[in-house]
Amino acid sequence: MLYGRLDERRAETAARLDEVLHAETVGTPQALTERDVAAAMYTDRLAALRAAEHGLAFGRLDADDGERRYIGRLGLLDEDNEYEPLLMDWRAPAARPFYTATAASPEGIRRRRHLRTRRREVLAIDDEVLDLDDAAATSSSSGLTSEAALLAAVSARRTGRMGDIVATIQSEQDAVIRSKPSGVLVVQGGPGTGKTAVALHRAAYLLYTHRDRLARRGVLVVGPNPTFLSYIGQVLPSLGETAVVLGTVGQLFPGLDARRPEPVEVSEVKGRAEMAAVIAAAVRDRQRVPRRPIELVVEQQRVRLDHDVANQARSRARRSRKPHNEAKRIFQREAVRLLAQQVARGLGGRGLLDGGDLEDIREELTESPELRRELDALWPTLSAQQLLTDLFADRRKLAQVARRIPAADRELLHRRPAAQEVPEGARWSPADVPLLDEAAELLGDDGSEQAAREAAALREEVAYAQGVLDVLDLEEDLDPELLRATDIVDADRLAERQRVRRYDSTAERAAADREWTYGHVIVDEAQELSPMAWRLIMRRCPTRSMTIVGDIAQTGDLSGASSWGQVLSPFVAARWRLEQLTVNYRTPAEIADVADDVLAAIEPGLTAPRSVRSVGVRPRAVAADADRLDDAVAKVLAEEAGAIGDGRTAVLAPAARVEGLRARLVGAVEPGPDTPDGPADPDVDLTSPVVVLPISAAKGLEFDAVLLVEPAEVLAESPRGANDLYVALTRSTQRLAVVHAQPLPQMLRRLDG
Repeated sequence: MLYGRLDERRAETAARLDEVLHAETVGTPQALTERDVAAAMYTDRLAALRAAEHGLAFGRLDADDGERRYIGRLGLLDEDNEYEPLLMDWRAPAARPFYTATAASPEGIRRRRHLRTRRREVLAIDDEVLDLDDAAATSSSSGLTSEAALLAAVSARRTGRMGDIVATIQSEQDAVIRSKPSGVLVVQGGPGTGKTAVALHRAAYLLYTHRDRLARRGVLVVGPNPTFLSYIGQVLPSLGETAVVLGTVGQLFPGLDARRPEPVEVSEVKGRAEMAAVIAAAVRDRQRVPRRPIELVVEQQRVRLDHDVANQARSRARRSRKPHNEAKRIFQREAVRLLAQQVARGLGGRGLLDGGDLEDIREELTESPELRRELDALWPTLSAQQLLTDLFADRRKLAQVARRIPAADRELLHRRPAAQEVPEGARWSPADVPLLDEAAELLGDDGSEQAAREAAALREEVAYAQGVLDVLDLEEDLDPELLRATDIVDADRLAERQRVRRYDSTAERAAADREWTYGHVIVDEAQELSPMAWRLIMRRCPTRSMTIVGDIAQTGDLSGASSWGQVLSPFVAARWRLEQLTVNYRTPAEIADVADDVLAAIEPGLTAPRSVRSVGVRPRAVAADADRLDDAVAKVLAEEAGAIGDGRTAVLAPAARVEGLRARLVGAVEPGPDTPDGPADPDVDLTSPVVVLPISAAKGLEFDAVLLVEPAEVLAESPRGANDLYVALTRSTQRLAVVHAQPLPQMLRRLDG
């Protein structure tokens, strides 16, 4: 009945969409406007139903009073039976006992049933009896709810895409997911505790519970890298939410996807909090006064633009506290006023001139191209990209505006401007984006951003309109004597007529607007963000309604966090709350024992999360000759991949070895479905049986087996090499092997072999 209902809704939706598409051809403009909105709503609903179909219903609650509630990813109502609920959305308050009820506190529930499905096939049914008076009642020694379903889920083979945990949410995770949205919530948890899953389910829960508020402003989810976003991309659609903006820090500047590689030392300098003062000084440096007086003749009147005139105008503009590009109008207006007074004095003083005469002089000065050119040079209109390009290309300017930065570090910032043919995304690194955003905040909009957005939207609409006309022109049954659509209208005119009917979702509008502020922001792997990146994130959410997810022990970035207090105190002081996840669902106990030794070396006082399962296979170390290391890796990879069958294996290596190992073990990767041009990273397809990654790109990911290459080099390549080693050891759900030529670090003494 449940899946039949889904089919019926699909049919209704398809019919409705056909009606809307027909209206676009023959309907009136007013009808089209309303139908476009309806089409967008139906499209979103259809996408949610399709994404959830693989397991729409996953549980049932049998209450003490005999009521049965089916729990699923979406809510469905029986429209033919007074809208009785067929399926209860997992986020509804009445569904919460599915995650929180226990035999000791059954919350009015007698039995909890878990349905494991593959699309429309039921694979297994697991019942938990919560009535202590029932002889069949049992309790789990692990303290887990729905233990059988949970262990089946975490032991299943990986697919290269993260799945939702909606059917197996545990009590400590549920408390985080359903906590109030106001304020800053920090979720600290070790590897495998489900931090990312909890954060994404929290986004879905908040949109369901507070839709009136959040639907208008949207939710932003920030991840560490494009590979990670590709990995988690299907989770929210499977939970019925398609209007969330996902992005990395490098993608939070509209129109830019910054991926330029650069040394970690350079990124660390750019991430320092002192760079905010550097950018502010760079903006002020572009607000100049002439070194020598500038003599001009305007309408046969000589004017002298000197230091005093320009300095008075500059001071007046700065006192307005407006952004640079907006304050420029004040600077120009004040300079013209002072120069008009100068001209008036030259004509015999103010006493001989009335207000109208002064106004005429000001108009003449304002319209003078020569004066306008000189004022533009003193206070130029700037874009963020232009400001940073000029700054990084000029060592002298860097020395002037970045005096607090040591000279050796300033030298790391210096670089030549990129060639014009280099794509925009390749000109900037992810660490540049917070600096660009800081500059844009101080500069204000000069109108170019809005113009660029409008131009891009128009190009898209013209292309779509041309496609519609091409389809209509292919009709073969039309009488050749009749007029065709292309005889009446071209693509430009059709696109212009349709522009008023364009319907952008909240997510689309938010992603295109740098000044957009979100209703809630979720930051995953938050320990990696630099102080400058945090300034960018905080600007996106002035209400400070945020969920911050991470693990201090996994901090690998040189500008990353050493404590949550250090991160948050500049923005919210002590007004934040901490929740900790303590259970490791991913990492088997055999691997966790090895990883715990590394954690103890990082921070002796930290408590490792408790692993809840064992696989009976101990991790191993394989020694190799230095000149035959790649051969040894290939051999061990074949063994590990054979042991897991159709699962996923990751080879994690020091950054300098990744390219060579990738060419040896994987070869060319065919473009995948993640983006129009292929995968988010053209060298990584997470659905492949084998991937080769640097450890920095493996954060947040999980694989059936992991092969770690040369841990001694991992420790040596970064001041936080132990943190990277800890990350690498905790990516596996089944098997771990370590291949090394150099001696193993002492912290890996528990490895067999």
